[in-house]
Amino acid sequence: MEQETLIKKIDIAYREYGTPVSIVIAGIIIASAMSPSQGSRVSSGLFSNNSSGNDTGRSAIEEAVLPAKGVKLPVVWVDLGAQLVEAGTIDPVAFKRVYESRGPFPADYEKLLSGRANGALVINEDNAGYLLNLLWAFGLANKNPILEDASEMMNPGYGGAGNFASTGGWTVAKGNAMGHYNMHALVTLSPEQQALVDRVSRNIYRPCCGNSTHFPDCNHGMAMLGLLELMAAQGVGEEEMYKAALAVNSYWFPGTYLTMAQFMQDKGIDWENVEPKEMLGADYSSAVGFRNIASQVSTPSQSVGGNGCGVEAGGGPPAGGAAPQQRQQSGCGI
Repeated sequence: MEQETLIKKIDIAYREYGTPVSIVIAGIIIASAMSPSQGSRVSSGLFSNNSSGNDTGRSAIEEAVLPAKGVKLPVVWVDLGAQLVEAGTIDPVAFKRVYESRGPFPADYEKLLSGRANGALVINEDNAGYLLNLLWAFGLANKNPILEDASEMMNPGYGGAGNFASTGGWTVAKGNAMGHYNMHALVTLSPEQQALVDRVSRNIYRPCCGNSTHFPDCNHGMAMLGLLELMAAQGVGEEEMYKAALAVNSYWFPGTYLTMAQFMQDKGIDWENVEPKEMLGADYSSAVGFRNIASQVSTPSQSVGGNGCGVEAGGGPPAGGAAPQQRQQSGCGI
């Protein structure tokens, strides 16, 4: 299903049924529309600038939005994977099984899952899905006020936090996912760092729905929350946080941000010169905001592949490299 059609259906659900019901409907729409690409690769390059992606025939916009060598993120993962395994948030047997259906579990993946990774993370087209899953687990498990009683996630009008894709969709934990929700003090933030995460999370949207990261009801939102917490804990400033978040969202939703880059270029603004905070805001990166942007672009990017609302091994381009303007687009699972 083309992205614009998918967004239109979700928007109709929001307008006709209201937020609580439409969240469920949106998950069903996305799950039925998306299926994992059977040709996707699992590759290494998680904390180096080496990507196995095929950059043949890449346009200038593609290289600007999705650099073939990847983007270095201002965070170090250290041993958080091992902590998540120890806590039971990640069952390593179930987690690896998702990837091993496509080949041996890469050594770089294993290092992030059970070892200690001291280099800065690098996101690229091949590993974007794996980083999404790791950050999803971290965001779900790490104890943070954004997930607590006064938050959108805990609003009784939604029937409980366990009913969202970001919680019910995490199927590779030991026990129920809600047994790990906001339960593990993996990274503790100072009041100033927490205020930074709270502020920035309210300004970062995702094109699979109409919510900000402050309401992480899908895996992308929960993963982005985890990334913001990690960046804040490691001393990253607000401007750099938005820059990193835009790069990450671009690899998670390539069709969206390639189209957005075309829109900006039509206005005479190169992607390198856009304001990350503006691009991540509701007017551009929410489902409705992006639909408005896409309607103004004569040749929006058409992404293929995509996935449903569960933990899957997708996220990279098909074997041999994706054709220009035909890169993987994430649904509410990867």
